[in-house]
Amino acid sequence: MTRRERVKNAMHFKSVDKVPVRFYYCPVGYYEHGDKLNDLYATLPGDFEPFRRVPPIGPAPGDYDSDGKYHAFRTDAWGVTWEYRIFGITGIPHKHPISYAEEIENYVLPKAEGCDKAGVLDFQKRISERKSQDYYTMAGCGSLYEQLIALYGDENVLCDIALGEKEIGILADRITERNAQFVARAIQAEADAITFGDDYGSEQALLMNPETWREFFKPRLKKLFQPAVDKGMDIHFHSCGKIWDILPDLKDIGVTSIWPQIPAYNMQDLAARCRELGLAVEVHTDRARTMTYGTPKEVEELVKREFDTFQMEKGGAWFYVEADNGFPYENLEALVNTIAYLRK
Repeated sequence: MTRRERVKNAMHFKSVDKVPVRFYYCPVGYYEHGDKLNDLYATLPGDFEPFRRVPPIGPAPGDYDSDGKYHAFRTDAWGVTWEYRIFGITGIPHKHPISYAEEIENYVLPKAEGCDKAGVLDFQKRISERKSQDYYTMAGCGSLYEQLIALYGDENVLCDIALGEKEIGILADRITERNAQFVARAIQAEADAITFGDDYGSEQALLMNPETWREFFKPRLKKLFQPAVDKGMDIHFHSCGKIWDILPDLKDIGVTSIWPQIPAYNMQDLAARCRELGLAVEVHTDRARTMTYGTPKEVEELVKREFDTFQMEKGGAWFYVEADNGFPYENLEALVNTIAYLRK
């Protein structure tokens, strides 16, 4: 079975010769563990892209406060100033470019990077090269809620949605139109899937009433995904927090697979529900507790339990590997080595 066939089977609940695995090369892992993380990852071939050695880098000289602690600020193309307290990890918005609804009309979104003619051709070349090497290809297509709160703040966004303010709908539509350019680029490049990410949940429930999500977000996401769905592409959706109530809605708008925050759920219930709905699951082993504070034995046991609970040999799930901040190297070894054992 080829790598692309393996992932495609897993996406659509067909048996696989071995469980697929996807890596994310998070900078903080290399900062904390150095080049030996490259050596570890080299032992476990992935199915989504070729292995590459990532040079360990650290903070810039000016990225420290008066106490010598890492503390950096960066302003992105959207005009959002981000504050960073952990090197290599996404920061939090420190200053929003939009303070009041009245400012939305005059706010200018940045151009969709890489979506001009030259950018599309370059992207198409990169996707073609990955496919020629037998890798399953995914193309990122942005976010909506996450971008809204970065631009305008959590309270403003949620309150304006609840109140039905027209300006927040206008901003959401403009962001969706921008994201649609990335979907069109992915279609033209003939990628296998598009990916999208929005964190809609807390540890306990959705951040908003499910009906509010269905009224505001679902139609926009359906419109965004439909061209890819029409082309038979897979839709991979990431959302942290507990989004149990809208899992059927995601399936309804064409989502093929999800990357959830598994510890927010009862794992057995989540696995059963997703198999019932036909939503494949990217399994990211518990970063908050087990990978950070557990023992290598506990990591090994959890990975094997994930393998069994999600019935990975039957398709419908695969492993995701990322070295987050604070992971003991021994736990990363246990994660990679256990996955490798299960793939034999």
